[in-house]
Amino acid sequence: MNIYDVSERAGVSIATVSRVLNGNPNVSEKTRNRVLEIMDELGYTPNVFARGLGLNTMKTVGIMCSDSSDPYLANAIYYLERELRSHGYDSILCCTGTSLENKRQYFELLLSKRVDAMILAGSKFIEMKEEDNSYIIEAAKDLPVMLVNGFLDAPGIYSTICDDYTATYDAATRLIRSGHRDILYLYTSQSYSGINKMNGYKNALRACGLSTRNEYIFHCNKNVHEAKDLMESIAESGLHFDAIMSSDDSLAVGALKYAHAHQIRVPEELAIIGYNNSIYSDCTDPEISSIDTKVESLCITTVNSLMKVFDGSSVPGKTTIAADFMGTISVKNKVTDDGWSEASLVYWVT
Repeated sequence: MNIYDVSERAGVSIATVSRVLNGNPNVSEKTRNRVLEIMDELGYTPNVFARGLGLNTMKTVGIMCSDSSDPYLANAIYYLERELRSHGYDSILCCTGTSLENKRQYFELLLSKRVDAMILAGSKFIEMKEEDNSYIIEAAKDLPVMLVNGFLDAPGIYSTICDDYTATYDAATRLIRSGHRDILYLYTSQSYSGINKMNGYKNALRACGLSTRNEYIFHCNKNVHEAKDLMESIAESGLHFDAIMSSDDSLAVGALKYAHAHQIRVPEELAIIGYNNSIYSDCTDPEISSIDTKVESLCITTVNSLMKVFDGSSVPGKTTIAADFMGTISVKNKVTDDGWSEASLVYWVT
C-alpha cells in the first residue's frame, strides 16, 4: 500500500495527500478527513523516517529531465548533482520522455519520496497550455520547484534561464553583417527556449531590413543523420541558402555532413552556427561555431538559489545567464547588390 493508492481512492492528487501528511493548513477540513479516512481503511502508514529523527528534511532533491542521453541534459544532470552533493544533498533522477502524462507521473513519484525540492532540467517541462502546468504550480505551494532554462511565473517556482533570445539575435546579426542574406533556421522544438531562439533569429532579420520567410525555417528531430537528410531535401528543392543556424549542435553537425558530402567549404562558402557549444562542436572538422549556453553556470546558480530558499532568503523568480558565441564566421570575397563589402570579414569570439 502506498501514497498512490491513497491518492486514487480519495480522488485527490499526490500533492494533496502529501499536504495532509505534513499537516499543511492549505487543505480543507473535508478533504483532510477524507484522506485520513482512506488511509485508515487501507491501513496505510506513511514514511515517518525524517520526522522520527526530529528533522524536517530528507536532504534529498528530485531531478527530472526528458532525456539523459542528450549531451546538454547529461551535462546539466552532472553539474546539478555535483552542486547538490557539495551542499550535503542527495538526489533522485527521473528521465521522463516528452509525454505530459509521464511527466506528471514521475513528478508525483518524486513527491511521494518526500523530496525537499524539485529541479526540472530543460525547458520541455513547461507546456504551452496553462492548465497543463497546473501540477507544477500546485506542488510549488508545498516545496520549492527550480527550473533550469525554463520559465513559469508562480509562487514557489524559481527559474534560471539562458538568454536564448539575445544569443540567437546576436549570432544572426553577425551573419547578416558579414553579408549573408539567405539564412536557414533549423529547430528541434517549440519549447520555451526554442521559441526564444526562433524569435531572436526572426527579429534579427527584421532589424537588418530583411523579411522573415517561413520557407527558410525547418523543424528537425535532434538527430545528426535526419538533419543531413533534411539538408539534402532542401538543396534538392532548389532553395538558395548561404548560411545555416540551428537550435542544437546535432543539427549543425548534420548540416556540416551535408556540406562535406557536396564539397562545400565551411565557413568560406557556407556558414554554420550550432547551439549549446557541446562536444559535437569540438568533434567536427572544421569545428562548428556554436553558442555556449553556460550550462554549468545555469546549474550552479540554480542550486545556490535553492539553498537560499531553504535558508529563507529572498530569491528572484527569474535569474538570467548570458550566453557566449564561440567560433568564426567568414564569407567569400564579393560585394552585394546593396554595396555591402564581404571581403575578409571574419569574427573571432573567445
